[in-house]
Amino acid sequence: MPGLSCGIVGLPNVGKSTLFNFLTSNIAPASNYPFCTIDPNVGIVELVDPRLETLSALSGSKKIIYATVQFVDIAGLVAGASKGEGLGNKFLANIRETDAILHMVRCFESDEIIHVSGGVDPVRDIEVINLELILSDLQMCQNILPKLEKQAKGKKDMEAAVLVLKQAEEHLNESKPLRSLKLDEAGDKILKSYSFLTKKPILYVANVSDDALPSYDNPYVRQVREYAAKEGSPVVPICAKIEEEISQLPKEERKEFLESLGLDESGLNKLVRASFELLGLITYITTGEIETRAWTIRKGTSAQAAAGEIHSDIEKGFIRAEVVGYDDMVSCKGRVGAREAGKARSEGKEYIVQDGDVILFMHN
Repeated sequence: MPGLSCGIVGLPNVGKSTLFNFLTSNIAPASNYPFCTIDPNVGIVELVDPRLETLSALSGSKKIIYATVQFVDIAGLVAGASKGEGLGNKFLANIRETDAILHMVRCFESDEIIHVSGGVDPVRDIEVINLELILSDLQMCQNILPKLEKQAKGKKDMEAAVLVLKQAEEHLNESKPLRSLKLDEAGDKILKSYSFLTKKPILYVANVSDDALPSYDNPYVRQVREYAAKEGSPVVPICAKIEEEISQLPKEERKEFLESLGLDESGLNKLVRASFELLGLITYITTGEIETRAWTIRKGTSAQAAAGEIHSDIEKGFIRAEVVGYDDMVSCKGRVGAREAGKARSEGKEYIVQDGDVILFMHN
């Protein structure tokens, strides 16, 4: 599917460019001063999925192709961004083009790295940025409403849009993000048709120092969790400094280094997986001698639409899908064994694909 993207935002000097450097092989400048990142850097990151390695071994595949997520490193926002402070308009436009927001928050003390506001206070930092996004959305609401009201007279569908936007304006005026505005399905669809910043799903990334490992916990992280819980948003704590060190090691040495820190998995993997969930994505798998591959689809996608990810001709000529669950595929040692054990199901075009389904499509 077309690359969905997560925009990485945060105040200057919270570790965004360091995060981006280990997330991707693109090297963004990570200097210790505000506005060193001007144009958004874009990087494609693999979702490393051990299931693919297992299936590849069963199928004798020549190569493995993982699912990917696109990350955009957006320059540090500052108070007043919605009024154009610190190149604010450009940064807000960059965020508008992404599908979800990773909001990086500083949760560590350091004498070496200056804090743009003079001291560490994660909730204040979150609120500075969230307020800028809210003000930007409010401005957009106030620009759209008068024109819409003029056009809407006597037109029912447009009157519904006016009503929804007025609710949105009221909500934003209370300094609340639009993702916390409760609407019915029709109202939600109207709101989603506008690219409001605070309607985008958000994941808070709490950047800790290495002394918070292996628990990734400290009083600052707990403050972020408490704040995020109120709006139902997830939190992933990471240590960007350690992740950057891991990314510079040869692959065969990484596992040992993680174990020496008391960790079973890198923060990078947790973050990419959480970003996938944030975007409402899952993967299904195809496997054979040529390749074992993860295909990215949205949750709730039908088998016929999922086939279209491989090729539009397979979608058009869809006959049926032979589906084996990942666990059955492994326990039966492949598709032939799964068929013999009665674990291979024949599904029609309306079947809703589940994460980890191993699928063979039959088509004209």
